Amino acid sequence: MGNSAQEKMIGRSVRRLEDVRFLTGRGRYVGDIECPDALWGHIVRSPHAHARIGRTDLSRARMLDGVRGIFTHADLAADGLGPLPCMAAVTPLIVPPRPALADGRVRHVGDPVAFVVADSADVARTAAESIDVEYESLPAVVDGTAALAAGAPTIWDEAPGNLAFHVERGDAAAVAEAIRAAAHVVEIEVMNNRAVVAPIEPRAGIARYDAPSDTMDLELTGQGLHGIRRQLAEFVFRVAADRIHLHAPDVGGGFGTKNFLYPEWVLLLWAARRLGRPVRWEAERTEEFMASAQGRDIAARAKLALDAAGRFLALDVAMVANLGAYLSGNGPGASVVAASTAQGGVYAIPAIHVDVRGAFTNTVPVDAYRGAGKPEANYIIERAIEAAARRLGRDPAELRRQNLIASFPHKTAMGMTIDSGGFVDNLDRAVVRADVKGFEARRADAKARGRLRGLGIGCFLETSRGAPNEGAEVTFASDGAVTLAVGTESNGQGHETAYAQIAADRLGLPLGAIRYVQADTRAVKSGAGHGGARSMHMGGTAAVKAIEAALVKAQRLAAHLLQASENELAFAGGRFSVRGSDRAIALSDLAKSADDPANLPEGMTPGLGVHAMNMSDVFTFPSGCHLAEVEIDPETGAAALVRYTAVDDYGRLINPLLTEGQVQGGVTQGIGQAMLERTAYDRGSGQLLSGSFMDYALPRADDLPGFDIALVERPTNANPLGVKGSGQAGCIAAPQTVMAAILDALRPAGVEHLDMPATPETIWRALHGRDAMSER
Repeated sequence: MGNSAQEKMIGRSVRRLEDVRFLTGRGRYVGDIECPDALWGHIVRSPHAHARIGRTDLSRARMLDGVRGIFTHADLAADGLGPLPCMAAVTPLIVPPRPALADGRVRHVGDPVAFVVADSADVARTAAESIDVEYESLPAVVDGTAALAAGAPTIWDEAPGNLAFHVERGDAAAVAEAIRAAAHVVEIEVMNNRAVVAPIEPRAGIARYDAPSDTMDLELTGQGLHGIRRQLAEFVFRVAADRIHLHAPDVGGGFGTKNFLYPEWVLLLWAARRLGRPVRWEAERTEEFMASAQGRDIAARAKLALDAAGRFLALDVAMVANLGAYLSGNGPGASVVAASTAQGGVYAIPAIHVDVRGAFTNTVPVDAYRGAGKPEANYIIERAIEAAARRLGRDPAELRRQNLIASFPHKTAMGMTIDSGGFVDNLDRAVVRADVKGFEARRADAKARGRLRGLGIGCFLETSRGAPNEGAEVTFASDGAVTLAVGTESNGQGHETAYAQIAADRLGLPLGAIRYVQADTRAVKSGAGHGGARSMHMGGTAAVKAIEAALVKAQRLAAHLLQASENELAFAGGRFSVRGSDRAIALSDLAKSADDPANLPEGMTPGLGVHAMNMSDVFTFPSGCHLAEVEIDPETGAAALVRYTAVDDYGRLINPLLTEGQVQGGVTQGIGQAMLERTAYDRGSGQLLSGSFMDYALPRADDLPGFDIALVERPTNANPLGVKGSGQAGCIAAPQTVMAAILDALRPAGVEHLDMPATPETIWRALHGRDAMSER
């Protein structure tokens, strides 16, 4: 049921409704929230990557005026607090305890050691700097592969050899047989470099405690709040979930890193309860570099088997995932669960085998970062195809076209059933759009100017769903407003607009009538947050279910009040009317009537509101083909990205403008990983060398070309909206595309391999036959 009379909102490029308040200074972030009686927290962090904690002298800090409390692990343990859990669906899995404050030993630079609470942020910082902690330094290891080698320093007694898990998926025997019989076997080793996740707003929170009700409240820069609340209640504080209330105001970006439970959230809630005062904390940017979850960091070896004609026969992948010092909330899930769904990408590969080992190291914990395993999986197959094209003397685009999945539904060797797509068409359109035929002329022009020019192509397959199941609730006010509360959560994606477009279409109401509610464990009954490009697929479907159920209820009431049968009613423009008459009633009037039991037909409960669950574990499969061109100055190694073309399929587009913005942002992050972002740890001491933006480069506007992005709509039947999800795809596609272009430019100079990031230094060393800086 829906409205066909008014102009449809789905498919329109409506500018984001939320931007009005953001651009006029009316956004409300944690840092904007006034809490006059709040104390301030500051965390004492380890300066060592691996050390035993010795004597800790708090006396000078406690003497400072305004200090209200200084706490260590012993205080938390005395109150019975449990460790932070790991919820990843990976078995078998070794999960060492992760207390909110280090227990006798620190395992990475930035590991929390003590929590200072004072009247002001300045006093708390001064007190923290007055604490004297003696450390006994221990050997450290920061590389995942090195951590698994014999003789590596032991990080956890519970994890012999620093191995957190060893998982195999796929058909090892079939792959081995295919490789044995293959005409060609191409082997590659690639590194998916670690990324510091850097949303514009650092993490922050304000905790409050209500003694009469014995409830804790945390307002935070978080996402996936129902999941975080569950972990806090069930594993850490061991209380009923309704004793903890989590809510988030506007959140300034996240890219995955704000989806998890952190020690800081435990410390804030515990200190507020302990001291009976609100306690707030706002991370400094340097803290985010050393304490907020980081992304990627997977070393991979792969073998791609081909027959004599160039058909792919099998893919064998071995990965080592650097998990950091602790298992973050879903840390192992990205490298095992998510990556497995996308192994092999958009190609028809009869047999695939994946071997994944997770390594503990003395580094910041790693967790899901935009794409979460899918970028790593796509990067492997795309780099392998590039190597195969060189080995066979084939055009990279033609070799891909020959092996693309062309008929649907298609069941992959990893068990995923791809329901729909246009992989061949994406590639053909992208090649034409990028003017590949004219590339040699552009290369010749670059050569005349002393530049090396390269063209790269890359395809991608996203497997969108994230967590299964999602909820939504629709309620109606007597003033005509409709509130839609959804369990997914936006930190910049434009949900306030996209969900309003869905509701407006279904209810026949203007966008301004829709009020959007998210990120509040009291106001929203259930939710799995965002992540996995799931919001429109999972949350949008839940919203449709709730709205349709509410309209069924409204139709019954309208028939009762209009003294007609339900079959006689038509719905349009937010009104039910009796066909062939002038009798009609608006949803707003129905909402008023529904609150009074005297107006209701027998058996109907008051109110029109409905909460609905979308119980689904179905994936959707966004896909696309990207091409990039670079120019390199051989004297300096500086690479300029001069052209970027994409043809992508995200199913039906709720809002094409927002979709293109999501793709542009994702592509930019992928470009950053490919060309700029290097997370560097000293191999001897474990010190984080890239601990600020002075040493860690993010892409800027002048690093980017004008993007030429074409969106092809091929709706899926996996949900009633036909959507596939666009939030992660750009950063899945861009790294291999850019690297292919860089290697194409360098190949005439004899360079056959390069790992990300392809910084000017890395390129210059490759051109001049010098190894990359191995000490890093």
